[in-house]
Amino acid sequence: MARIKDPLAGLTRPDPSHTDEQIATVLHSMPASDWVVLTGAGVSTDSGLPDYRGPNSPRRTPMTIQDFRASASNRRHYWARSFLGWETILTARPGPAHCELARIAPGGIITQNVDGLHQAAGSDGVIDLHGRLDRVICLQCENLFDRQWVQDELQALNPDFADQLGVPAEMLETAPDGDVAVDDTQDFTVLPCPVCGGDLKPDVVFFGESVPVQRNREAHALAARGRGLVVLGSSLAVLSGLRFVKNAFKEDKPIVVVTDGPTRGDELVTYRSVSRVKDFLPLW
Repeated sequence: MARIKDPLAGLTRPDPSHTDEQIATVLHSMPASDWVVLTGAGVSTDSGLPDYRGPNSPRRTPMTIQDFRASASNRRHYWARSFLGWETILTARPGPAHCELARIAPGGIITQNVDGLHQAAGSDGVIDLHGRLDRVICLQCENLFDRQWVQDELQALNPDFADQLGVPAEMLETAPDGDVAVDDTQDFTVLPCPVCGGDLKPDVVFFGESVPVQRNREAHALAARGRGLVVLGSSLAVLSGLRFVKNAFKEDKPIVVVTDGPTRGDELVTYRSVSRVKDFLPLW
């Protein structure tokens, strides 16, 4: 499979631009409804979902959409790992950051996460920029299916697969997209689309795949309506997220970034905190 170049290679965490209390004063200078929030994997770490680049995150190369489409063996490998990791996603519950954002009620939330935890916490106006893991789409006929239904079907097709690993699935490393680190997947049976027999894929944006056009337009329209942008728990490693910061910078809007690692947009931001999101948000 293709290796993905790390866009954060060589970057280091900057010093904070202001104290968290000073940044909170800036946030309070406008109604919460005037701020649009962009969230990344760092918002969900306290729900038991690791981020891709944190110090405790497993190092791995996610499958690209090109790899997924390229061969049946790649799709089998992906689905076997997703099958093992689904329970972690299914049982995840909103963490402190999700609950604080539901309390704050900003003008909208654009999330790069695919876990649905903002909605579970009660937030309205959420755009799932990169899709949702609880949906599955057929690459041929584009019908949508419930992920739990797919899981039940995969379990029926592979009743002994998890047991053959010799390690409980919950003890395996799981990525934010539910991808479990396991290599021996050749005996796994993949479920074809029940409508056309085509190839099923989680309804999420893979690396190398574009955000659907209409969803992208809606997200940028939402960001354009805001008077300021707040980025929480995102490294802005992928361009689909970084564009929001670049656009806000061009429009001379205040940009607040809260994350405990480096980002690709650090030179553009107005206010920078290096605190963990859950520790910062109670100040807002």
